[in-house]
Amino acid sequence: MATLDSTNISGVILAFDFGLKRIGVAVGNTLIRQAQALTIISAPSNDAKFEALAELIQEWQPALCVVGLPMHPDGAAHEMTVRCQRFANQLHGRYGVKVVLVDERYSSAVLQAKQGERIDDQAAAVILQQYFDQTEGVGNRT
Repeated sequence: MATLDSTNISGVILAFDFGLKRIGVAVGNTLIRQAQALTIISAPSNDAKFEALAELIQEWQPALCVVGLPMHPDGAAHEMTVRCQRFANQLHGRYGVKVVLVDERYSSAVLQAKQGERIDDQAAAVILQQYFDQTEGVGNRT
């Protein structure tokens, strides 16, 4: 698993906003470099979540998966940081996809959600767009 090395990555990228109850998913590609909210996985068990993830990965065949990494404002890790790292490791281990982590500390500030609205897929799109913006000109275009 890497942090932001996107050299020679070309194709579809899936991004994930991991949560204990839901996982927001976004999609984009290295040609257009625009993120789009895709879906929210809300399954009753871990097995069901990973079945849904397997279906998405099979359907989209991503060249890369991006996982948002929550941190405290000062950059310190917390409980969800560790859980997201574990989720990223599981994506890599189960499906053999390359995974990068993207600091998502301020992604929620971009979203002004209404009370009770599920925005997990939109948060994943913000994370993916942040990845595209941070890797601009790093050699990931073909």
